[in-house]
Amino acid sequence: MSFYSKLSICFGFAMLLNFQLLAQVTNLNLPIFDEYFRREQIKGNIMPDFSFTNRPFHLNKIVSNHTVNDSLYKEFTVADGISFSPLVSKLVFNSKRPYGWGMGLIQPGVGFQFYQNLGINYESKWLSVRLSPEILVNQNRPFEGFPNDFSDRITRERFFFWNNGDFPERFNEGFAFRPWLGQSSIALKIWKLSLGVATENIWWGPGQFNSLSFSNNAQGFPHVKLSTSEPIPFFLGNIEFNILSGRIEDSGLAPSQFSNLNTRFFREFSGDWKYLNSILFSYNPKWIKGLHLGFIRTNQQYSEFMTNSFGDIFPIFNAFQKVNFGFDRDEEGRDQQLILFGRLVIPSAKAELYTEYGRRDHSFNWREAIINPEHARAFLFGFNKLIDLPQSKYDLQVRGEVVHQQESVNRYIRYPGLRGNQTWHTHSRARGFTNYGQALGVGIGVGSNSQTMEFALVDGLNKKGILLERLENHQDFYYRAFGQQKRVKPWVDLSLGLLWDQRWNNFIFSSKVQMINAHNYQWQLADGRQEAFTKGQNLFSVFSNVQMVYIFK
Repeated sequence: MSFYSKLSICFGFAMLLNFQLLAQVTNLNLPIFDEYFRREQIKGNIMPDFSFTNRPFHLNKIVSNHTVNDSLYKEFTVADGISFSPLVSKLVFNSKRPYGWGMGLIQPGVGFQFYQNLGINYESKWLSVRLSPEILVNQNRPFEGFPNDFSDRITRERFFFWNNGDFPERFNEGFAFRPWLGQSSIALKIWKLSLGVATENIWWGPGQFNSLSFSNNAQGFPHVKLSTSEPIPFFLGNIEFNILSGRIEDSGLAPSQFSNLNTRFFREFSGDWKYLNSILFSYNPKWIKGLHLGFIRTNQQYSEFMTNSFGDIFPIFNAFQKVNFGFDRDEEGRDQQLILFGRLVIPSAKAELYTEYGRRDHSFNWREAIINPEHARAFLFGFNKLIDLPQSKYDLQVRGEVVHQQESVNRYIRYPGLRGNQTWHTHSRARGFTNYGQALGVGIGVGSNSQTMEFALVDGLNKKGILLERLENHQDFYYRAFGQQKRVKPWVDLSLGLLWDQRWNNFIFSSKVQMINAHNYQWQLADGRQEAFTKGQNLFSVFSNVQMVYIFK
């Protein structure tokens, strides 16, 4: 059965549901607006019923539920008929090595990248159509990546994660031009639901900088979905959900910039595509306004291993435990992730707290899941807080997030030595939870950890601030390859970023410039001193992301 036949089945399944139609909605997928509406909610200007865990959100529904008379809200409503979505231009630059994530079609690379997006929308009572293509021009300069002078044993450990994922160092040799359908969609508007087909980016979960499942880190993928457009009330509170089936692709690229290493160690891609089936469910208790609890489940599998059974088309409904699902099913090549999340909005404190906990391997049973939560897990948590500044039009925004993907100490007793096994977004048969070589969820790197803090003065869409970031690169590879020795130390990036967002009428300027100091870059030594005096190679680089947005009105 072809991918599009499977999409037809999913679409037909959803069409069996019959609901009353509702007024028009629209989506917007720009981080500056997402951050603005999130601030408005913790200030109490948007009802706390909306979880902000199923994005892009439907702006007309959020705007219709605001509680203050702010003219800015009116600019985001879309009337019936034809309109233009904002014109978005981005210029991204990396000086010496790739850095940055959460940029959609834009790839990790060195040099300049230019991105352009413009859309046209049609809205009616029954239908929403959005044609919003993207183009990317990428300079793709070569850079100093993983070296070719490590021993075969260490190189083999690096390729272990490359062969169980899809994360190439360099995406092209020289300039590349990439057009894509971008943030396009067509949807029927059914009661409080949206049923349609899209290629737009999605973001699931409450994270601000990363998500354990879906974020805007990779190029969007074609999918059919049945999703709530606003919270659905019932006698115990409100619910939101999203069910989708889509098609994701491998990059087809060898990971290293050294062809001799690729020839010796790389396991080629088959050329097949992967079928992706996922579900999000969020619940807001009636008695605790602003609390949102939910789960996400994702399943991916190469199409050559699929059958026409219901369990292969909708694997999200299969059993969670191996005792029920089965043990000897590795040959099916199916990879799953289960994420539990929570978000608490506290308007009285102008703050929010959130967390995600994920597991990528089936538990034996519920008992094993409870007593061994560290196995195959990843987690993130974060906060956002606004502080009033007397006699100032600005608020002080303080927000932060911690992401941890590195395997736990569970590996000491589960696997021989300290080598460990798979890590988040990797799988032996299904390879990476990726699309065209970029992680669909966490963008900081395989087995990496990060800590991010931001301090900014904010007023509407305007922002001036600083960003502090610490990134522990590929920790699972480090301990797998170098163990407990003291000569080679972990590769850690420390960075300082300057932030400036400014609006002038219809024009919005958004910028970030980060200065990154990489300690022990690529685990290389700066000299040949004795063990007690070894010094890692450091690398200073600059990353900048400048966005220009024009709003048609």
